[in-house]
Amino acid sequence: MVSPRERFRPGERVLAVDAKDRRYLLTLTPGAAFHTHAGVLHHDDIIGALEGSTVTGSTGRSFLVFRPTLADVVLKMPRGAQVIYPKDLGAILVAADIGPNQRILEAGVGSGALSMALLRAGATVIAYEIRADFAARARANVHAFLGPDTPYDVEIRDVTEGITERDLDRVLLDLPEPWRVVEHAATALRPGGILLAYLPTINQTAQLRECLDAAPFRLTETVEILRRTWHIDRRSIRPDHRMVAHTGFLTTARRVPVPGETTPVSDSPKNP
Repeated sequence: MVSPRERFRPGERVLAVDAKDRRYLLTLTPGAAFHTHAGVLHHDDIIGALEGSTVTGSTGRSFLVFRPTLADVVLKMPRGAQVIYPKDLGAILVAADIGPNQRILEAGVGSGALSMALLRAGATVIAYEIRADFAARARANVHAFLGPDTPYDVEIRDVTEGITERDLDRVLLDLPEPWRVVEHAATALRPGGILLAYLPTINQTAQLRECLDAAPFRLTETVEILRRTWHIDRRSIRPDHRMVAHTGFLTTARRVPVPGETTPVSDSPKNP
């Protein structure tokens, strides 16, 4: 990983922001140029600069250059499918209580946005995707952002036909019919594990909730995350006219033991 204190180097991704807050994501290549409405931006003028520097384009207009955040990459990266928006990615990490060393099954990887967030949180991601083109795009996006050595692959598999892994900590679903996975998830998750599904409509969500109620899951909850930014300019203070409102419903549930289920016995001595 590149240190934030290092100067920009060839091959790095850079976020260029013009005076009108238009944002451009580019990969630095010696001798290359990036053409915008505000003029041509030469990569050689960025290579060697410090993060946060101002670089002047061919028309004299200035650009601020930064290393992109995860949110920047998600919104600007090549897509094979609709991405999960940054506002929902953050909520997913908290709602599913994502942390280091967890074993997570992600089904329906799309363009890889959620995979990036999970991997950066230190989790091990087992990914299923039924479309080979989406899988290839997700791999490319993850490795472009986190590095080519990042341990990440996508299996071309239909999760509705079963989950091979067992004792998983989390199952995260971004697909149209997650209720077809509930039975498989109940077998694959450890007791206390969390299932999370991301769905665009309330009708789909209601069908999922009905299925969860009949399965060994409890503490089921559905939320919708809305994001409203504000315009603040001296005395002109008001909500922005546009907001990122509904993008999807997040449903979480905790897996509980079933009658007759046994749990592994710890090797550590019990307290008296």
